[in-house]
Amino acid sequence: MDESLEEVPAARITNQGAENPVMLICEHASSFIPAAYDRLGLTQEEAHSHIAWDPGALKTSLALSELLKAPLVSSNYSRLLYDCNRPPEAPDSIPEKSETITVPGNLRLTASQRAERANSFYYPFCEAVSDVRTSFAVSPVVITIHSFTPIYFGEKRQVELGILHDEDVELAHALLAEGEKSSSLDIRLNEPYQASDGVTHTLQEQATAFGLRNVMLEIRNDLVSNDEECQEMAEKLDTLIRAALSRLDINLQVKGA
Repeated sequence: MDESLEEVPAARITNQGAENPVMLICEHASSFIPAAYDRLGLTQEEAHSHIAWDPGALKTSLALSELLKAPLVSSNYSRLLYDCNRPPEAPDSIPEKSETITVPGNLRLTASQRAERANSFYYPFCEAVSDVRTSFAVSPVVITIHSFTPIYFGEKRQVELGILHDEDVELAHALLAEGEKSSSLDIRLNEPYQASDGVTHTLQEQATAFGLRNVMLEIRNDLVSNDEECQEMAEKLDTLIRAALSRLDINLQVKGA
């Protein structure tokens, strides 16, 4: 690992040891690219755009972590350096192009360079997730949190909250049922992505492999563009998640208790 990276760990752990058996994960929490990588050849605007991270996802996750009384594991580096929601063998784990933007610093990497990126960012992040997952006294529920751009390849997306599942469908369906009953958000199942797009890697590795209930949440990023909106979204998600888990006979500690 590059010695300069040791000052900033691959993952940040918030609220470890919190009361409730829920683990939140935010793989695309940061747009940080160390100076040694020279912004991967991107302009400053590109390096801080949605191609580099999931805007609003971290602040929403942090607020939700407090409301749910649940630990959160979040990445400290840009997904352009390494996408922690992809396995090392996936070509897009280190994307050469994101949407319409080419990432010069990711072009023509050797196998050794790709391995170095995985060793610097992916494996330490996975280790942090594993450490938190195994720290619970009872089996936790795993929830990954992402945001997506409202316009993709020129097409407007109407969905506001996507609920994505892999093999475990029960929590996703419970969330959808609660959303349809009580939320004003446009909530859809397996939109704007689905498991076949390769977006459920973390769920597969950190939840499905251990028989844990899990779900992936995708929030349209224009709904979490400032602190107030992130807090409001976190409160909506807290209500939905508690109600959905109750449907599955998983009752969390009451808020404020």
